[in-house]
Amino acid sequence: MTPRKIVSRTVRFQGAERIPYDLPPRYGSDFAEVNMSPSVDARPKQGVDEWGCVWDNIGVSNLGEVKKSPLTDWADWDKLRIPDIRDPGRWQELAGARAKAGNKFLIAYGISLYERAHFLHGLENVWSDILLAPEQLGRLLDLLVEMNLYAIERYAQAGADGFMFCDDWGLQNRLMISPQSWRAVWKPRYARVYQAAHQAGQLTLLHSCGYISDILDDLIEIGLDVIQMDQQENMGLETLGRRFGGRITFWCPVDIQGTMVHGSLAEIRAYCRKMVATLGRPNGGIMVKWYCDPEGVGHRPEAIAAMCLEFVKISMGK
Repeated sequence: MTPRKIVSRTVRFQGAERIPYDLPPRYGSDFAEVNMSPSVDARPKQGVDEWGCVWDNIGVSNLGEVKKSPLTDWADWDKLRIPDIRDPGRWQELAGARAKAGNKFLIAYGISLYERAHFLHGLENVWSDILLAPEQLGRLLDLLVEMNLYAIERYAQAGADGFMFCDDWGLQNRLMISPQSWRAVWKPRYARVYQAAHQAGQLTLLHSCGYISDILDDLIEIGLDVIQMDQQENMGLETLGRRFGGRITFWCPVDIQGTMVHGSLAEIRAYCRKMVATLGRPNGGIMVKWYCDPEGVGHRPEAIAAMCLEFVKISMGK
């Protein structure tokens, strides 16, 4: 099987000859990526993005954080710099993307529906406006949904296999907002995006960290195929496997805040095997990866090597 077919059959629980993985270049990857250039959801370390968000770096991490949001007051809506997602120049990198990906599974990236909203409006403002200004908040979210729907069309023309964006919904032990609020405000909008992606022949992927098990049933219901989570220990491997195994595909490294940081090399290797056995099923449901900002989370080179080598062995049935 080609990597493209291995990933597709794993996600669809159709059985594949090995477990898919996404690891540093020396170990290999079954995945390729394509994105807008520049991305409407670009997140610079420092500087100002297309929307007018002011970013600054938070230290050794590759990630930045928004220091100033351009839309803290809904009265400034008409002043918001809305990027033109239909600008032909933004999509030039799609030319030949399928050929460049070769036999790998091609992931296309969209625009987050929660993170981009709080980048623009401020985190506390988004939380407050779930109750205080739902129409204005909905207007912003619907704009982001429409951008994603257009992106899905363009990516379909380029031959993308999957559609993905990032929304971290969890704190360490609960969602940032109530599950009821998530279901009322975000669930129907995610559903529109996932329905459009499926109609375009794309599998759906979401990166979301923290404690998110309270909404995983909902995400499965509305069509999420792959949950890319970098933490599992805060929800419990056994709990995740029991409640959701066989119903969604997990795409995970060793827990990036727990065992990967504090565990011995033997414990990291053991966790690799436990995670695959607990979250996966004989016909699919598990893919493995590394965390691509190891310095930002304190991952030792020897720990990364131990994890990657163990994942390759497991993938090969050793």
